[in-house]
Amino acid sequence: MRPALRETVTAALPAPLRPLVKGILANAEGAGFAVHLVGGPVRDFLLGVSVRDVDLLVEARDGEGALELAARAAPAGARAVGYERFATARIETPEGAVDLATARTESYAHPGALPTVAPGSLEQDLRRRDFSVNALAIPLTRAAARGRPPVVDVAGGQADLAARRLRVLHERSFHDDPTRALRAARLGPRLGFRLTRDSLGPLRAALRDGAFGRVSGERLRREIEKLFEDAALGLDPARALRWLADWHVLVVVEPGLELPRSAARPLQRLGRALRERPWPVARARPWVPGLALWLAPLPPALRRRALRRFSVRGEGARRVVEWSTLRDRTLRAIARARGRGEVDRVLGELGEEDLLALFACAPPPLRRRVVRWAAEDRARRPPVGGAELVELGLAGPEVGRALARLRAAYLDGRVRSREEALALAAELARRLTAQRRRARPAAPTAGS
Repeated sequence: MRPALRETVTAALPAPLRPLVKGILANAEGAGFAVHLVGGPVRDFLLGVSVRDVDLLVEARDGEGALELAARAAPAGARAVGYERFATARIETPEGAVDLATARTESYAHPGALPTVAPGSLEQDLRRRDFSVNALAIPLTRAAARGRPPVVDVAGGQADLAARRLRVLHERSFHDDPTRALRAARLGPRLGFRLTRDSLGPLRAALRDGAFGRVSGERLRREIEKLFEDAALGLDPARALRWLADWHVLVVVEPGLELPRSAARPLQRLGRALRERPWPVARARPWVPGLALWLAPLPPALRRRALRRFSVRGEGARRVVEWSTLRDRTLRAIARARGRGEVDRVLGELGEEDLLALFACAPPPLRRRVVRWAAEDRARRPPVGGAELVELGLAGPEVGRALARLRAAYLDGRVRSREEALALAAELARRLTAQRRRARPAAPTAGS
């Protein structure tokens, strides 16, 4: 390929991954491998938006492909993982990961099945993909560029990029992989694209023929997880779910499943919170508040059926099922709270995922309280800690109770300095010590 274009492409990749990619390409050049950047990274590069991932396609050479190149090119301290069934590999480093795949063809034993792969050419590999805008490749090595244009486009993907449309590559596309419908509902709203009319026909045919019924719950769950994760990239989850509802995908996946009207606005707020971060969001799984908000207005039995269909089990399922009860109890408590200390007592019991869901469904005055607590009060610490309370003679649960009182007074502004905090701590210690003495059984008298 032209050196200038290669430098432009590599410069557009995520900065932490550039050294790893350059090392892979140097190794590939030395061994004569043809390596291309493919799929979503090419689409995003051509759109001029941030490239988040690196997907490399390796053309097989003398029986070697992605697995062999990954094993050779993995730097010291990296982990190379191979998946022989799919002829793919992954090089993982502390800075991130790069995915490699050998050019291949695919066949499907039945609709919704995982594919059976076989070696193929670059062009065959591109034609097996979901949408034309993802069937693009940019050669990154000399062997890859030989006899090819700067952008390999086998299905009119560049024209579809310009027209901002998603188009499947053949009539059986949704039969082969019904989860492509969920992918379309993520990509379309996020990129401002629309699914073409001639792609809706194959989707309707796959729905009519029962293709979605054979997709495993695990695969559906992964797509739902990505739907809510993409909110951080600008996707409105409510709009994506609305597309799936309008296409009748939701009701086919699980009878009765829909996007309730009352869930749309909270889901939009959740999407904005995940994207704009009105407070420093700790580690959270976006799908937990997403599913909680989406399913809460539905009947409990349908809620449970949907979670089973998505293979959501254990703690995550329990929290989604119980969310409406926690929501109502917490909103009432915040509305009654008098002062920032009492708000802290209520919200401090919530995990990050419940906090996100609460923000998304709270009325404006309570949303402001949630943001103020999460952005300001949560990280504040009173100037006196447990060590000073122990020195004052407190022990065990008494320390926790006294710390809670001190924290509430500090957040409410009744304690502003270390001296005031120590004075309150001493007073609390006196009270708690007196309570302890009163509760102590009286010593037996002589002759009793």
